Amino acid sequence: MHPHKSRRRYLVGMKNVLLLMVALVAIYFASTGYKTIPTVAIKTPVSATKKVKYIAHLDVYDQLNLSQAGLQKSVFEYALRGWQKIDTAKSMLTIVDLSQPSSHKRLYVVDLFHKKLLFNTYVSHGRNSGDLMANQFSNAQSSFQSSLGFYQTLNTYMGKHGLSLQLKGLEKGFNDNVFNRNIVLHGADYVCEDIIRKTGRLGRSQGCPAVPYAESKGIIQAVKGGSCLFVYSPNPDYLKQSAYLSSAYTSL
Repeated sequence: MHPHKSRRRYLVGMKNVLLLMVALVAIYFASTGYKTIPTVAIKTPVSATKKVKYIAHLDVYDQLNLSQAGLQKSVFEYALRGWQKIDTAKSMLTIVDLSQPSSHKRLYVVDLFHKKLLFNTYVSHGRNSGDLMANQFSNAQSSFQSSLGFYQTLNTYMGKHGLSLQLKGLEKGFNDNVFNRNIVLHGADYVCEDIIRKTGRLGRSQGCPAVPYAESKGIIQAVKGGSCLFVYSPNPDYLKQSAYLSSAYTSL
């Protein structure tokens, strides 16, 4: 046989074998109910910030029974307004409610994502802000008064009070000078129930939101690195002028 004819027959035979194999594979998948999986476009994941802000709602207040812990719903809603506007991926929201006396547990650390109240404890106000109640506020150096408004937490450091947390004030004229004033979150031995029993109120700071030593490390570790802190008082000037409170909280 001519070699070229032999090669042509070989190629034709291989082609027939391949066609037969393809047919057998098609019959197999048809008999097993196999369906071709359509191609799905891969979407970019929703950012951590948007994901957290989507989950957080005002109903967390009722779910955590925060009214029983002494926090008014209006104050929680105020805090959510500012938290929603702050560029943060952190689900932690810390509220210092200075409408309450210092003898009450008026600091709240809420994990909005997991819907948990992580801390509810005592917190001091500045010595020149008042005795039992804080009613005077300042952004000025050496005022020894508390500053109202929204803050963002920064980094930790070891200071004279041990582990401490730097704070950045976000509201011009109200608290944007707190970093220069060295207003930080720290533990203090004058923030305890023994002091309340002896004097009827907590000890006071130089303007810092000081918390009990026993809980300070846990609080600082939970809220450090960019979370939202809201120091509230029903101060007419602040409530009227704060840009963070200019519009109501809206669920996304």
